[in-house]
Amino acid sequence: MLLVSTIVVALVSSIFFTRWLDARRSSQARAEDESLYLNGQTARRMSLAFNGLAADWYWMRSLQYVGRKIINTPENVQIDNLGQLNLKLLAPLLDTATTLDPQFLGPYEYAAVVLPGIDVQQAVRITQKGINANPTKWKLYHHLGYIYWQQKNFKAAGEAYEQGSKIPEAPAWMSVMKARMADEGGSRSTAREIYKHMYEQATDETVKEMARRRLLQLDSLDEREVLGRVLAAYRNSVGKCPANWTEVAPVLRKLRFPLNSEGAPLDPSAVPYLLKECQIDLDSRSLVPRK
Repeated sequence: MLLVSTIVVALVSSIFFTRWLDARRSSQARAEDESLYLNGQTARRMSLAFNGLAADWYWMRSLQYVGRKIINTPENVQIDNLGQLNLKLLAPLLDTATTLDPQFLGPYEYAAVVLPGIDVQQAVRITQKGINANPTKWKLYHHLGYIYWQQKNFKAAGEAYEQGSKIPEAPAWMSVMKARMADEGGSRSTAREIYKHMYEQATDETVKEMARRRLLQLDSLDEREVLGRVLAAYRNSVGKCPANWTEVAPVLRKLRFPLNSEGAPLDPSAVPYLLKECQIDLDSRSLVPRK
Protein backbone atom coordinates (compact mmCIF):
# COMPACT_ATOMS: atom_id res chain seq x y z
CA MET A 1 0.00 0.00 0.00
CA LEU A 2 2.86 2.35 0.84
CA LEU A 3 4.45 1.63 -2.56
CA VAL A 4 1.18 2.40 -4.37
CA SER A 5 0.78 5.65 -2.44
CA THR A 6 4.34 6.66 -3.28
CA ILE A 7 3.77 6.00 -6.99
CA VAL A 8 0.51 7.98 -6.97
CA VAL A 9 2.16 10.94 -5.24
CA ALA A 10 5.05 10.86 -7.72
CA LEU A 11 2.69 10.74 -10.71
CA VAL A 12 0.59 13.62 -9.39
CA SER A 13 3.75 15.62 -8.73
CA SER A 14 4.99 14.98 -12.25
CA ILE A 15 1.66 16.15 -13.70
CA PHE A 16 1.77 19.37 -11.71
CA PHE A 17 5.41 19.87 -12.66
CA THR A 18 4.64 19.41 -16.38
CA ARG A 19 1.68 21.81 -16.16
CA TRP A 20 3.84 24.34 -14.35
CA LEU A 21 6.50 24.07 -17.04
CA ASP A 22 3.93 24.48 -19.81
CA ALA A 23 2.55 27.57 -18.08
CA ARG A 24 6.06 29.00 -17.91
CA ARG A 25 6.55 28.11 -21.55
CA SER A 26 3.42 30.09 -22.51
CA SER A 27 4.76 33.10 -20.67
CA GLN A 28 8.09 32.64 -22.39
CA ALA A 29 6.41 32.71 -25.79
CA ARG A 30 4.98 36.15 -24.92
CA ALA A 31 8.25 37.54 -23.55
CA GLU A 32 10.98 35.40 -25.00
CA ASP A 33 13.86 37.56 -23.84
CA GLU A 34 13.03 37.02 -20.18
CA SER A 35 14.65 34.04 -18.45
CA LEU A 36 11.51 32.35 -17.15
CA TYR A 37 12.81 28.83 -16.74
CA LEU A 38 13.86 27.21 -13.51
CA ASN A 39 17.54 26.74 -12.95
CA GLY A 40 18.73 23.15 -13.11
CA GLN A 41 18.98 22.45 -9.39
CA THR A 42 15.50 23.85 -8.66
CA ALA A 43 13.98 21.88 -11.54
CA ARG A 44 15.77 18.76 -10.30
CA ARG A 45 14.22 19.09 -6.83
CA MET A 46 10.73 19.74 -8.20
CA SER A 47 10.78 16.85 -10.66
CA LEU A 48 11.32 14.27 -7.89
CA ALA A 49 11.98 10.90 -9.54
CA PHE A 50 11.10 12.18 -13.01
CA ASN A 51 14.36 13.95 -13.82
CA GLY A 52 14.66 12.13 -17.13
CA LEU A 53 11.20 13.26 -18.22
CA ALA A 54 11.93 16.84 -17.19
CA ALA A 55 15.27 16.74 -19.02
CA ASP A 56 13.48 15.62 -22.20
CA TRP A 57 11.07 18.53 -21.77
CA TYR A 58 13.87 21.09 -21.51
CA TRP A 59 15.68 19.46 -24.43
CA MET A 60 12.60 19.71 -26.64
CA ARG A 61 12.08 23.32 -25.59
CA SER A 62 15.69 24.05 -26.58
CA LEU A 63 15.08 22.71 -30.09
CA GLN A 64 11.74 24.51 -30.41
CA TYR A 65 13.28 27.76 -29.16
CA VAL A 66 16.01 27.65 -31.82
CA GLY A 67 13.55 26.49 -34.47
CA ARG A 68 11.22 29.44 -33.87
CA LYS A 69 14.12 31.87 -34.13
CA ILE A 70 15.30 30.34 -37.41
CA ILE A 71 11.79 30.36 -38.91
CA ASN A 72 11.44 34.06 -38.07
CA THR A 73 14.74 34.90 -39.76
CA PRO A 74 14.44 35.95 -43.42
CA GLU A 75 17.86 34.67 -44.48
CA ASN A 76 19.08 31.09 -44.61
CA VAL A 77 21.30 30.45 -41.60
CA GLN A 78 23.58 27.59 -40.58
CA ILE A 79 22.94 25.91 -37.23
CA ASP A 80 26.57 26.58 -36.22
CA ASN A 81 26.34 30.30 -37.06
CA LEU A 82 23.36 31.63 -35.10
CA GLY A 83 25.01 34.52 -33.29
CA GLN A 84 22.65 37.05 -34.88
CA LEU A 85 19.51 35.36 -33.55
CA ASN A 86 19.78 36.58 -29.94
CA LEU A 87 19.37 33.13 -28.39
CA LYS A 88 19.70 34.25 -24.76
CA LEU A 89 17.79 31.31 -23.33
CA LEU A 90 19.55 28.51 -25.16
CA ALA A 91 22.47 28.06 -22.75
CA PRO A 92 20.20 28.04 -19.65
CA LEU A 93 17.84 25.54 -21.31
CA LEU A 94 20.65 23.16 -22.24
CA ASP A 95 22.28 23.64 -18.86
CA THR A 96 19.06 22.71 -17.06
CA ALA A 97 18.50 19.65 -19.27
CA THR A 98 21.99 18.38 -18.47
CA THR A 99 21.60 19.09 -14.76
CA LEU A 100 18.38 17.11 -14.66
CA ASP A 101 20.02 14.20 -16.52
CA PRO A 102 23.83 14.47 -16.59
CA GLN A 103 24.08 11.31 -18.73
CA PHE A 104 21.82 12.74 -21.48
CA LEU A 105 24.38 13.26 -24.28
CA GLY A 106 22.15 14.97 -26.87
CA PRO A 107 22.17 18.43 -25.24
CA TYR A 108 25.96 18.34 -24.87
CA GLU A 109 26.37 17.62 -28.57
CA TYR A 110 23.97 20.43 -29.45
CA ALA A 111 25.73 22.84 -27.10
CA ALA A 112 29.10 22.10 -28.71
CA VAL A 113 27.80 22.82 -32.22
CA VAL A 114 25.33 25.69 -31.69
CA LEU A 115 26.57 27.62 -28.64
CA PRO A 116 30.08 28.62 -29.90
CA GLY A 117 28.45 31.09 -32.30
CA ILE A 118 26.45 32.57 -29.42
CA ASP A 119 28.55 32.23 -26.26
CA VAL A 120 31.73 30.21 -26.58
CA GLN A 121 32.41 30.26 -22.83
CA GLN A 122 29.03 28.62 -22.15
CA ALA A 123 29.72 26.10 -24.91
CA VAL A 124 33.01 25.11 -23.27
CA ARG A 125 31.50 25.06 -19.78
CA ILE A 126 28.54 22.83 -20.67
CA THR A 127 30.71 20.46 -22.73
CA GLN A 128 33.25 20.24 -19.90
CA LYS A 129 30.34 19.60 -17.53
CA GLY A 130 29.40 16.66 -19.74
CA ILE A 131 32.96 15.31 -19.60
CA ASN A 132 33.00 15.57 -15.82
CA ALA A 133 29.72 13.66 -15.58
CA ASN A 134 30.63 11.14 -18.31
CA PRO A 135 34.43 10.73 -18.24
CA THR A 136 34.34 7.54 -20.36
CA LYS A 137 32.42 9.09 -23.30
CA TRP A 138 35.06 9.93 -25.90
CA LYS A 139 32.58 11.79 -28.10
CA LEU A 140 32.44 14.60 -25.56
CA TYR A 141 36.17 15.16 -25.99
CA HIS A 142 35.58 15.32 -29.74
CA HIS A 143 32.94 17.99 -29.10
CA LEU A 144 35.32 19.97 -26.89
CA GLY A 145 38.09 19.68 -29.47
CA TYR A 146 35.66 20.96 -32.12
CA ILE A 147 34.83 24.06 -30.05
CA TYR A 148 38.49 24.93 -29.56
CA TRP A 149 39.25 24.20 -33.22
CA GLN A 150 36.50 26.61 -34.30
CA GLN A 151 38.15 29.28 -32.15
CA LYS A 152 41.50 28.47 -33.82
CA ASN A 153 42.89 27.42 -30.45
CA PHE A 154 44.62 24.41 -31.98
CA LYS A 155 46.73 23.70 -28.90
CA ALA A 156 43.65 23.32 -26.66
CA ALA A 157 41.87 21.34 -29.40
CA GLY A 158 44.81 18.95 -29.65
CA GLU A 159 44.84 18.47 -25.87
CA ALA A 160 41.11 17.64 -25.91
CA TYR A 161 41.60 15.05 -28.65
CA GLU A 162 44.60 13.62 -26.82
CA GLN A 163 42.62 13.20 -23.60
CA GLY A 164 39.76 11.58 -25.47
CA SER A 165 42.08 9.23 -27.33
CA LYS A 166 43.13 7.67 -24.01
CA ILE A 167 39.63 6.32 -23.36
CA PRO A 168 39.63 2.56 -24.13
CA GLU A 169 36.72 2.70 -26.60
CA ALA A 170 37.98 5.81 -28.46
CA PRO A 171 38.59 5.29 -32.20
CA ALA A 172 42.11 5.55 -33.59
CA TRP A 173 41.39 8.79 -35.43
CA MET A 174 41.13 10.66 -32.12
CA SER A 175 44.90 10.39 -31.62
CA VAL A 176 45.44 11.29 -35.29
CA MET A 177 43.44 14.49 -34.75
CA LYS A 178 45.84 15.57 -32.03
CA ALA A 179 48.73 15.41 -34.52
CA ARG A 180 46.67 17.21 -37.16
CA MET A 181 45.97 20.07 -34.75
CA ALA A 182 49.69 20.49 -34.12
CA ASP A 183 50.73 20.29 -37.78
CA GLU A 184 47.83 21.68 -39.84
CA GLY A 185 45.03 22.79 -37.52
CA GLY A 186 43.77 25.50 -39.85
CA SER A 187 43.86 23.47 -43.06
CA ARG A 188 40.89 22.52 -45.17
CA SER A 189 41.81 18.85 -44.87
CA THR A 190 41.59 19.07 -41.06
CA ALA A 191 38.20 20.74 -41.34
CA ARG A 192 37.06 17.93 -43.63
CA GLU A 193 38.18 15.30 -41.13
CA ILE A 194 36.36 17.02 -38.26
CA TYR A 195 33.08 17.39 -40.14
CA LYS A 196 33.30 13.89 -41.61
CA HIS A 197 33.62 12.34 -38.16
CA MET A 198 30.94 14.66 -36.78
CA TYR A 199 28.57 13.56 -39.56
CA GLU A 200 29.31 9.89 -38.86
CA GLN A 201 28.94 10.19 -35.08
CA ALA A 202 26.15 12.74 -34.68
CA THR A 203 22.96 11.53 -33.02
CA ASP A 204 21.01 14.74 -33.60
CA GLU A 205 19.73 15.08 -37.18
CA THR A 206 20.16 18.86 -37.17
CA VAL A 207 23.82 18.50 -36.22
CA LYS A 208 24.24 15.78 -38.84
CA GLU A 209 22.77 18.03 -41.53
CA MET A 210 25.02 20.90 -40.47
CA ALA A 211 28.09 18.68 -40.82
CA ARG A 212 26.88 17.46 -44.23
CA ARG A 213 26.53 21.02 -45.50
CA ARG A 214 29.94 21.99 -44.17
CA LEU A 215 31.38 19.07 -46.13
CA LEU A 216 29.58 20.35 -49.23
CA GLN A 217 31.11 23.77 -48.56
CA LEU A 218 34.63 22.32 -48.36
CA ASP A 219 34.11 20.40 -51.60
CA SER A 220 32.82 23.57 -53.24
CA LEU A 221 35.86 25.56 -52.11
CA ASP A 222 38.09 22.94 -53.74
CA GLU A 223 36.02 23.06 -56.92
CA ARG A 224 36.05 26.86 -57.11
CA GLU A 225 39.83 26.87 -56.88
CA VAL A 226 40.00 24.55 -59.91
CA LEU A 227 37.41 26.60 -61.80
CA GLY A 228 39.36 29.75 -61.01
CA ARG A 229 42.48 28.26 -62.58
CA VAL A 230 40.52 27.25 -65.70
CA LEU A 231 39.15 30.80 -66.06
CA ALA A 232 42.60 32.32 -65.53
CA ALA A 233 44.10 30.05 -68.20
CA TYR A 234 41.33 31.01 -70.64
CA ARG A 235 41.85 34.71 -69.99
CA ASN A 236 45.62 34.41 -70.47
CA SER A 237 45.08 32.53 -73.74
CA VAL A 238 42.23 34.55 -75.27
CA GLY A 239 42.78 37.90 -73.58
CA LYS A 240 39.35 38.18 -72.00
CA CYS A 241 37.04 36.37 -69.60
CA PRO A 242 34.59 33.83 -71.04
CA ALA A 243 31.12 35.26 -71.56
CA ASN A 244 29.56 32.06 -70.22
CA TRP A 245 30.47 28.56 -69.09
CA THR A 246 29.94 27.10 -72.57
CA GLU A 247 33.25 28.58 -73.72
CA VAL A 248 35.24 26.53 -71.19
CA ALA A 249 32.91 23.50 -71.09
CA PRO A 250 35.29 21.28 -73.15
CA VAL A 251 38.05 21.82 -70.58
CA LEU A 252 35.67 21.16 -67.70
CA ARG A 253 34.55 17.91 -69.31
CA LYS A 254 38.16 16.77 -69.52
CA LEU A 255 38.48 17.54 -65.81
CA ARG A 256 35.36 15.39 -65.24
CA PHE A 257 33.34 18.25 -63.77
CA PRO A 258 29.60 17.48 -63.64
CA LEU A 259 27.89 19.90 -66.06
CA ASN A 260 24.28 20.75 -66.81
CA SER A 261 22.85 20.79 -70.33
CA GLU A 262 24.15 24.33 -70.90
CA GLY A 263 27.71 23.42 -69.95
CA ALA A 264 27.64 25.08 -66.53
CA PRO A 265 29.53 23.23 -63.76
CA LEU A 266 27.38 21.97 -60.88
CA ASP A 267 28.26 22.61 -57.27
CA PRO A 268 28.19 19.71 -54.73
CA SER A 269 24.45 20.24 -54.21
CA ALA A 270 23.88 19.84 -58.00
CA VAL A 271 23.08 23.55 -58.57
CA PRO A 272 24.99 25.40 -61.36
CA TYR A 273 27.71 27.84 -60.37
CA LEU A 274 27.18 31.42 -61.51
CA LEU A 275 29.76 33.15 -63.70
CA LYS A 276 30.16 36.90 -64.10
CA GLU A 277 33.36 38.54 -65.34
CA CYS A 278 35.59 35.64 -64.26
CA GLN A 279 33.98 35.64 -60.79
CA ILE A 280 32.44 32.38 -59.58
CA ASP A 281 29.49 32.52 -57.22
CA LEU A 282 26.90 30.23 -55.67
CA ASP A 283 23.33 30.29 -56.91
CA SER A 284 20.70 31.32 -54.36
CA ARG A 285 19.18 27.84 -54.71
CA SER A 286 22.40 26.14 -53.64
CA LEU A 287 22.55 24.18 -50.40
CA VAL A 288 26.24 25.06 -50.02
CA PRO A 289 26.74 27.51 -47.11
CA ARG A 290 28.16 30.89 -48.14
CA LYS A 291 29.91 31.44 -44.80
